[in-house]
Amino acid sequence: MNGSPILTHMPKVGKSLERRTARDLIADKLMVLVATNMLRPGDVLPGERELASVLHVSRETVRGAIQTLAARGVVEVSQGSRTRVGNVDLSHVTVTIASPNAIDSYDLEDVHAARLHIELKVVGDAAENIDEEALRKLDSLLDAQKICGDDAMRFLICDREFHVAIYRACGNPLLSDFVTDLYTYMMDYRRSAMSRPGAIEASYKDHSDIVAALRQHDRAAVVAAFHHHLIRIYETTKALLADEQANGANRKSS
Repeated sequence: MNGSPILTHMPKVGKSLERRTARDLIADKLMVLVATNMLRPGDVLPGERELASVLHVSRETVRGAIQTLAARGVVEVSQGSRTRVGNVDLSHVTVTIASPNAIDSYDLEDVHAARLHIELKVVGDAAENIDEEALRKLDSLLDAQKICGDDAMRFLICDREFHVAIYRACGNPLLSDFVTDLYTYMMDYRRSAMSRPGAIEASYKDHSDIVAALRQHDRAAVVAAFHHHLIRIYETTKALLADEQANGANRKSS
C-alpha cells in the first residue's frame, strides 16, 4: 500500500515531521493512542494487517513502527505471541498542541462547550472542502468500524482516524490540531462508555449519517449530525463521571 495518505493526518507529537519516515510517523501515531489512554498497559494490539488497513499504510510500515516502539519500551513483543502495550508513562507526550494531561485538567462542561463552538465550525468547513480521497478514506474506516463487534479498543482506533480525517478536511491545520486535542479529552472514560451495550452501534450510526452529509457537501446537515454525535459523547461521559462519584461516595460510607 502507498503510505503517503497518512502523512496528512499525523499528529505532530512535539517534533518536526520533516525528513521522517512513514514508519516513524506511524510509531508516533500509535504512541499517541497510548498517551491518551485509548490503548492501556497490557492491551493486545490488533494485528499488522488490521492496523495497516485502518492506518492506510503497508504491513511492513506497521511492523517497522512496532519495532521502533518496542525499542522505546512502549510495547512488548514476544516470540510467538501478540504485541502488548507496555507499562510506560507517556503523559509528557504532546498530542498535537497540548499534552493529554493538559486537556484532561479542564471541566467536562468547559470542554463540551468548546467542542460545540469550535468543532461544529471545523466540520462545517470540512463539508465544503472535503475531497473524494478523504471520502474514500472515511468509507474505508466505516467498513473497519462495522467489523469491530463489541471491541471498544478497536472501534476507538478507527474512531480517532475517522474524526481526524474530517478535521483535516476543514483546510486549517491549526484548527484541526486544536479540535484533535479536544477529541482526546478523558479518553479512558470514552473507552468505558464504548464498552456499554449498544454504544458502538449508536456511534457507527452517527458516523454513517455524518459521511452521508459530507458526501452531499451539505454544511447544515453535517453540523446537525455532528451536534447529535457530540451530545451523545457528552452525555455518556457525564454519566460515567456521575457513576464514579457515586461509587466513591459509597466506598467512603461503607
